[in-house]
Amino acid sequence: MDHDDFDIPQADDYMNDDDEMDLPDGGPIWKVGEEKETGKQGLKKKLLKEGESWQTPESGDEVEVHYTGTLLDGTKFDSSRDKGTPFKFTLGQGQVIKGWDLGISTMKKGENAIFTIPADLAYGASGSPPTIPPNATLQFDVELLSWTSVKDICKDGGIFKKILKAGDKWENPKDLDEAIVNYEVKLEDGPVVAKAEGVEFTVKDGYFCPAFPIAVKTMKKGEKVLLTVKPQYGFGANGKPASGDEGAVPPNATLEITLELVSWRTVSEVTDDKKVIKKILKDGEGYERPNDGSVVRVKIIGKLQDGTVFVKKGHEDEADLLEFKADEEQVIDGLDRAVMGMKKGEVALVTIAPEYAFGSSESQQELAVVPPNSTVYYEVELVSFDKEKESWDMNTEEKIEAAGKKKEQGNALFKAGKYARASKRYEKAVKFIDYDTAFSDEEKKQSKALKVACNLNDAACKLKLKDYKQAEKLCTKVLEIDSRNVKALYRRAQAYIHLTDLDLAELDIKKALEIDPDNRDVKLEYKVLKEKMKEFNKKEAKFYGNMFAKMNKLSANSASA
Repeated sequence: MDHDDFDIPQADDYMNDDDEMDLPDGGPIWKVGEEKETGKQGLKKKLLKEGESWQTPESGDEVEVHYTGTLLDGTKFDSSRDKGTPFKFTLGQGQVIKGWDLGISTMKKGENAIFTIPADLAYGASGSPPTIPPNATLQFDVELLSWTSVKDICKDGGIFKKILKAGDKWENPKDLDEAIVNYEVKLEDGPVVAKAEGVEFTVKDGYFCPAFPIAVKTMKKGEKVLLTVKPQYGFGANGKPASGDEGAVPPNATLEITLELVSWRTVSEVTDDKKVIKKILKDGEGYERPNDGSVVRVKIIGKLQDGTVFVKKGHEDEADLLEFKADEEQVIDGLDRAVMGMKKGEVALVTIAPEYAFGSSESQQELAVVPPNSTVYYEVELVSFDKEKESWDMNTEEKIEAAGKKKEQGNALFKAGKYARASKRYEKAVKFIDYDTAFSDEEKKQSKALKVACNLNDAACKLKLKDYKQAEKLCTKVLEIDSRNVKALYRRAQAYIHLTDLDLAELDIKKALEIDPDNRDVKLEYKVLKEKMKEFNKKEAKFYGNMFAKMNKLSANSASA
């Protein structure tokens, strides 16, 4: 289909503006030798040879094909094969007849198919004299040799990305990650203005021009791309003066950037408040990570900000590894949390703020003193770990025993004032016995008692932690099992008072007093509730009083006017 001697009309020459490329997503599946209609406009496809993989080109991609075009009587009117040169075009941009845009978007790399294209999707009533008569149905034998993905990555025409070399796997760098890139920047059809290899930068901080971090976040490891960058993602109306080895970029210049993502270091926030940060220096194996209660073994070097080493384990002697039980306060909280997010063999640099390290107190460690309020830095390698048994690996007896142990651990933590950690233990206990269909009648009875106790205790934790909504939900779960549970009614009433659902709180307190009229705690809570209701009624009366006063004033002003 060489356009030098066979002119392909633009899309506007053969289709209406509101025609749609209506090939359905996940269209028909073809077998070799089978012909089927694709879409709803009469286009037919017969598969001659299957392609590779499952991917198909998308609108905007640059495709390369070999083809032979014939009329239905077999008359050949064009062939790239005869010329010995594949034909290239941009898919979905109206550069070829609509039947091609529709049909080739269904093909895989290496696939060979015959498309029978009705006149409405080809050259229509006018044909393409002298070779193609009016209203002609055409057949094309097409082989999709390859395609290059071209994406408008900002959806505004500001950065077009053409993949020159595909990357590995499926992950892309995130804002906190540290990217390592090679790049070359040219003015459009002009000289090179900048070039470098092995450049490292934090993605969110960007590098060189705004296009860099945007493009990097769409790339895979090892991917190489050609970016066409408009001024708004380059250096805008001001341009950029020459500096050092870098040339000047004129105002409003379009840039052509060859960018290769060599690799990146994954950086993640271990805690929501961003005070424990983990940077992966070496990826680990598989998918498994330690769970609560796992016994972990690590190589570790702990340093202060000035480089002073205060702990070193497992580097000279494998027998000297640091071993601890996860989530048991055997190491500082930040290290505990970070290690639970690691895989076997992973090496990471963990930065821990004082709140998750040694706090405001001085701490004597193995090799040095950690001063008060110190941020500490650990290089950690997770050598191995033994996971605590999960519920799906247990029989019914083991599940009830494990739930009982977690409950006792929760009770001890609650008494020590460690409410968040106690809550986790109660939640874990309930998970062990949540699904009790395989339990015997006696085991179901034990399970029910444990669920009630753990959910009630967890609700007490949530009240202490001021998570009133969750406390209300946990008490409701208990009342679904035991509707006359006074503790559940009492604690739910406390949650409702804090959530200012005073009517619901009163219902729960009244029901609790019906069941246990002499309960001192419930009576005291009723007094608190009455005070709250009095206070609320006063505020409401004041609000409505002010509102009516304003309305009366407005009415008086209107009457005098």
